[in-house]
Amino acid sequence: MQIFQQALARRASFLTADTNAVRLIDGAGDGMHGVYLETFADHWLLSTTAANIPSPIAHWLREQTQSIYHKCLSQHQKESPKHFHGPQIDAPFIARENGMNCEISFHSGYSQGIFLDQRDNRRRVRERSGTDHTILNTFAYTGAFSVSAALAGAQTTTLDLSQPYLDWAKRNFTHNQLDPTQHYFCKGDTFHWLRRFHKQGRKFHGIILDPPTFSRDEKGVVFRVENDYGALAELAYACLQPSGWMLCSTNCHKLHPKDFERQLRGVLPRNVSLEHTNMPADFTDVSYLKSVWVET
Repeated sequence: MQIFQQALARRASFLTADTNAVRLIDGAGDGMHGVYLETFADHWLLSTTAANIPSPIAHWLREQTQSIYHKCLSQHQKESPKHFHGPQIDAPFIARENGMNCEISFHSGYSQGIFLDQRDNRRRVRERSGTDHTILNTFAYTGAFSVSAALAGAQTTTLDLSQPYLDWAKRNFTHNQLDPTQHYFCKGDTFHWLRRFHKQGRKFHGIILDPPTFSRDEKGVVFRVENDYGALAELAYACLQPSGWMLCSTNCHKLHPKDFERQLRGVLPRNVSLEHTNMPADFTDVSYLKSVWVET
């Protein structure tokens, strides 16, 4: 179908020897509401808001040669993608983003190992990191931000509640010829660790804050981005070196950018600067990701 080919053609220039993980179709932004297609090293992941793939799309996909997996974007279904067409993928594989190797899995639950909407922010973290820098990556998932900073020579601290994700992050270091034993990996609640770092007097040149929109810690305390992001940013700022930076990000759809900035302004010193940045160019649907760079 012409509409699919047009969407892929618009993104052809994004696929290079250094980057083979891109969003190929982005819902209404490409005239296909509720349909999202991503490629990871030429393995395709189709996500739909409907439980079933619309028949014209299914027909077009069956004409392709790629391995294609499908998942439903539902609050109630958090399963791994299902095989739809082409060769089956039985093991994790490597995709590339701006020269960085990332382990991808279609069999490890709802998320496949990297969120493509943060590609430009990861590139900027790498550009802003250096050999004498310490970088803290909170809510780190599989550690892609940490790897980005480490590739620039920074010493990183990767923080997440999940030990399997921290193990995945260590593998991502290894996939990039980086020694994970030269970096720190911390399991636990971000609020707890930020308070601990502050008490220890530990400071970082850069801090990444990209929390889930909703979470509950081990004591049952609830965190909601729309209400509590400011408290998180305040704790993180206390651990920031003079002349440091923070990347404050959230994919909370119902939080307006002005309200997000208002939370940050309410807890940060007046003299800091805030810079909003856009999503990558292959994301043409709703601009849901809010990213603010805080400069001291």
